[in-house]
Amino acid sequence: MHALVAICLAFLLALSPAAQACTTLLITAKDGAVVSGRTMEFGFDVKSEVMVVPAGTPMTGSLPGGATGIKYTTKYGMIGANALGFPVIVDGINEQGLFVSDLYFPGYAGYADVTPENASRAMASYEIGNWLLGNFATVDEVRAHLQDIVLVSTAVEALGGPPPLHFIIRDRSGKSLVIEPLEGKLKVYDDPVGVLTNSPSFDWHLTNLRNYIGLTAQNVPSLQLGGNFTLPQFGQGTGMFGLPGDATPPSRFVRAVAYSQTALPVSTAAEAVLQVFHIMNSFDIPLGSVREKSGDAIHVDYTVWTSVADLKNDRWYFRTYNDQALRLVDLHKALAAAGNKVRFIPMNSGQSIIDASTALK
Repeated sequence: MHALVAICLAFLLALSPAAQACTTLLITAKDGAVVSGRTMEFGFDVKSEVMVVPAGTPMTGSLPGGATGIKYTTKYGMIGANALGFPVIVDGINEQGLFVSDLYFPGYAGYADVTPENASRAMASYEIGNWLLGNFATVDEVRAHLQDIVLVSTAVEALGGPPPLHFIIRDRSGKSLVIEPLEGKLKVYDDPVGVLTNSPSFDWHLTNLRNYIGLTAQNVPSLQLGGNFTLPQFGQGTGMFGLPGDATPPSRFVRAVAYSQTALPVSTAAEAVLQVFHIMNSFDIPLGSVREKSGDAIHVDYTVWTSVADLKNDRWYFRTYNDQALRLVDLHKALAAAGNKVRFIPMNSGQSIIDASTALK
């Protein structure tokens, strides 16, 4: 990242609280394709690019004070979005169909202390995506090897501390695993609903779903009162009456479960990709609708980009706040073009508008 961009980002981050509004969910097509969607919210453009990392890339963990931790070489090639110019994937896939996404977990994330005994297997929290995508093919493999690493509180200078994160991992079978660093240990949950947002902890969100067990995609029938007085519905959607529509993590979690669980089955991965993008529209935060005052500054969260990953066909799609056109990165084509070097694909672009004024029939 150019020095001027880094300085500007550092200044903006110093003024802004951390983003807390990311959402991820999945659906499965009839052809078995698992398709995952995710939104990235922040108070400014995080300058993400698509990072293309070939197999055989050496990686090193970052520890507090500039020390180095775990060292490994990637077994698998991977692609996905980075942020703030860091060489780490915060949302992406590898060539075995494994998916990893980092989401903010403020007020709850607690990392381990670095010790002489654990330093050689320690890394910064934001580096776990590279390690997972670079080494494993399935959720079961990930679960079996989590004791091999330690996540420590390596600070990001621009953020004023270590980013509080938790993580979701998916594979081609449709299994989802949530990893949360709590009190220095990694708490692991199976994710039966395929959804993750932000704080509180994942088990709390599953319990909170009990408050919404009456929600249904079916419209509520008219209600008969007395002998001849009927109360019909005002319109469509009465079965989902009470579905929370705000941008808080608990409300987004409930909404993500409701929409992903009631999505009509589609036949192919290509159809599922479009369906997930439509569902993710429900989590898009327009610039200005979420604000927080911090001193004299106003922090405004918005959806910087939205991604969709096709784990069957190894494709990662995205759109940005400034360009709603869907763009595709085919993992195998990108790796072939990158050769043996880590390369980057720009995500930022301007919206093109097609003039259909004379496309008459």
